[in-house]
Amino acid sequence: DVQLQASGGGLVQAGGSLRLSCVASGFTFDDYALGWFRQAPGKEREGVACISSSDESTYYADSVKGRFTISSDNARNTVYLQMNSLKPEDTATYYCARRRHAIPWDGGLGRPRWYDYWGQGTQVTVSS
Repeated sequence: DVQLQASGGGLVQAGGSLRLSCVASGFTFDDYALGWFRQAPGKEREGVACISSSDESTYYADSVKGRFTISSDNARNTVYLQMNSLKPEDTATYYCARRRHAIPWDGGLGRPRWYDYWGQGTQVTVSS
């Protein structure tokens, strides 16, 4: 079974940093792109970043460019999201997800429906 296990969330002050991890299992990691999404209460789920496991090319949402970095460790089947200079508006539940194999990589970060498997989410709270 495909599984995505996200962890690393927590409470941090504005300006601080967190690193999220997503451990994948049940599929060939190198064959897929993985992404991070977030959802705040009352808001739609939005894409944050994604990475191609084969060549490590990436996409970022404009709101996190220069502050967040997505990376992958293919030996550990793990994708990371390093979040620096955190802002209160980054507060949300963060989800990792596997991008559908049929979606062309040059399509950009994409929408939630472009992703077929989701982790359980990890809460990030940034206090002002």
